[in-house]
Amino acid sequence: MARSILITDIAHFVGGPSARALLAEGARIYGVDASFADAAARAAFETKIPGVKALSAQDPREAVAAVLEAEGRLDVLINNDAWPAMRGPVDEATDKDLHETFEALVFKSFAMTRAAVPQMKKQRAGKILFLSSAAPLNGIPNYSIYAAARGAANSLALTLAKELAPSNIQVNALAFNFIESPDYFPASLLENPKSRDKILSNIPLGRLGKPEEAAAIVAFLAGPTSDFITGQLIPVAGGWATAR
Repeated sequence: MARSILITDIAHFVGGPSARALLAEGARIYGVDASFADAAARAAFETKIPGVKALSAQDPREAVAAVLEAEGRLDVLINNDAWPAMRGPVDEATDKDLHETFEALVFKSFAMTRAAVPQMKKQRAGKILFLSSAAPLNGIPNYSIYAAARGAANSLALTLAKELAPSNIQVNALAFNFIESPDYFPASLLENPKSRDKILSNIPLGRLGKPEEAAAIVAFLAGPTSDFITGQLIPVAGGWATAR
């Protein structure tokens, strides 16, 4: 039976590459994105990645309900939360910056997870992935809000893994950094030799990670051969960060 998978912010970060990798394995992919409130945006994405069903739902409960109506079950939830890595000294940060970042990277994934868990408990099986960041593992000066929010999401994943294990639900987090993505490394930045060299100097492997490499790990953790893996925060950052 084909797995039914729901990916959030699918038009951003590693949502598209992950969808392609999972489609290649025969999964049925549903995606939500803020842009999908517009019918033209949904149609464009479905044309871009054939096989994905772009959902208009913006409310987590409605998104999960749409998958259940179509498939009768939800096997995997991928919280692919994307938000700008806002830079600035802590004494210049605003409450608005703090609230918006936590809304995007913590509250949204919590709400989506809360909506998905009842069905996963009912079917006695499920997987939840948080596609997060390695920033909290090393700490990055002047990125306090972003690192704090990603750290909260990482901790949420580790805690939920223990809470949901008795229901045969595996929860893991991937701590990404230095993955090629226009959301975090726009072409204008990488095409500047000085900027690119500065970025690469921080990465022990000396290069950015490919979206396809990130997607392959997502596909593994979303698949049946990872059923005994839960409660893991896995850095995918070219050696820049290690799990603690």
